[in-house]
Amino acid sequence: MFFKYPPEIRKLIYTTNIIESYHRQLRKVTKGKSIFPSDEALLKMLYLATMDVTRKWTSRVQNWGQMLLQLSVFFSGRVGRHLR
Repeated sequence: MFFKYPPEIRKLIYTTNIIESYHRQLRKVTKGKSIFPSDEALLKMLYLATMDVTRKWTSRVQNWGQMLLQLSVFFSGRVGRHLR
């Protein structure tokens, strides 16, 4: 079902699951280091990763106009109703 949409919409769907995305980013940061010198070192690393991830949440979605047009084609009755 996921692959029936164009790549732009698939990217939007894939990146909207915030919890999975956040977990993946934290895992990417901690994966390379299996042992931390202290709990504080781990907390600092997770804090800095969280700051980096949340900064990206406020960035604009590229090609939003094109995505919106494609969404309105696939979900014609639902998208327009929420844009008015």
